[in-house]
Amino acid sequence: MSTAEVSFASEGPIAFLTFNRPEARNALTWTMYDALADACEQVDADPRIRAFVIRAEGDAFAAGTDIRQFTDFRSAADGIAYERRMEQVIDRLERVGATTIAQVQGVAAGGGCVIALACDLRVCTAAARFGVPIARTLGNCLSAANYARLLDLVGPARTKDLIITGRLMDAAEANALGLITRLAEPDAIDETVRQMAAAIATHAPQTIRVTKEAIRRIAHHRRLPDQDIYDLVGACYASADFQEGVAAFLERRPPRFTGR
Repeated sequence: MSTAEVSFASEGPIAFLTFNRPEARNALTWTMYDALADACEQVDADPRIRAFVIRAEGDAFAAGTDIRQFTDFRSAADGIAYERRMEQVIDRLERVGATTIAQVQGVAAGGGCVIALACDLRVCTAAARFGVPIARTLGNCLSAANYARLLDLVGPARTKDLIITGRLMDAAEANALGLITRLAEPDAIDETVRQMAAAIATHAPQTIRVTKEAIRRIAHHRRLPDQDIYDLVGACYASADFQEGVAAFLERRPPRFTGR
């Protein structure tokens, strides 16, 4: 399942999925999202794997979904289908039985931020940054479940702050909020993650699986069904502002949002 854009490998009880588009700051293509879902299946199919590390080549974890994939979007149905597809991938990641570790060096934005926050643990360098800057870039929105994930982790006030201002949270702020499991120096992060994963691999698998699934079910019970906000999602993706956001990004100019 390794491709030019992503690779998957296992070393004993540890599996690694590596995003490999450093020239595009690891902007996520459909192939990369599909590879993540496939990797989850592969991890769950191998009882020897106890830890699953998601990492990236280059100086960014993942700078969101590749904007070029939005150029054919024209309707509310396109946006709803995209958010539904995204939720299937992130939900699959949350359901993996092994402990998931996001190894974050540099920016984790948009879809990259959601992937990192959906992992159980995050090991980061001081250069890590987190956020969903859609209000100042594309003019789209998140699914109900992804709004809920942000609410669970940072609360309503900080979620509004991040989305409305479009800013990125630096590692110091993320660490103070408890989002970062461990900070590591850039030249030591690989070894830090390996040591953490190796230690976890010696712990009771049933305890970990039950704890992960219990927390997932509790969180899921509190969430709105995604279809409850499909009218809102559709309105964003069918808007002229979304078309302007995509065009402006690809033309490397500031977007001119009008509220239509």
